[in-house]
Amino acid sequence: MPLEALVYCSRVATGITVDQINLLVTDAASHNLTADVTGVLFCDGLSFLQYIEGPADGIAATYARILAATSHTAIEVLGTRSGGARRFPQWSMRWLPLEQVDFRITRASEWRDLARRREGAMFQVPTGVDRMATLVRPYLN
Repeated sequence: MPLEALVYCSRVATGITVDQINLLVTDAASHNLTADVTGVLFCDGLSFLQYIEGPADGIAATYARILAATSHTAIEVLGTRSGGARRFPQWSMRWLPLEQVDFRITRASEWRDLARRREGAMFQVPTGVDRMATLVRPYLN
């Protein structure tokens, strides 16, 4: 079954607390287990950036839930991809806090096609996927 991936950015709804984010992620992780979706959610207190991966039907169901959620607004898809391997097979969902400067740099990175920097390419700016991998690395087992 081919793997799909999607990354989006959104604004945190006014008044959302860390405890509410924890509950939101717990609920998402439960749904994602059923939908065979994995991923990571970054938050700087003002915005979310979420990467999800899984089968097309699982991504469609998960993204429908994301669009219906009242925990955020101004959802913008940054990139999508078909094919490839899972980047987060161990996380049905995990959220990681980011400093605002790290969030802004990651958000502004190149996300088109969720590409990684080509190995051996000199002077190439890291892509969003490269930055995401760097931010997540300390949390991987």
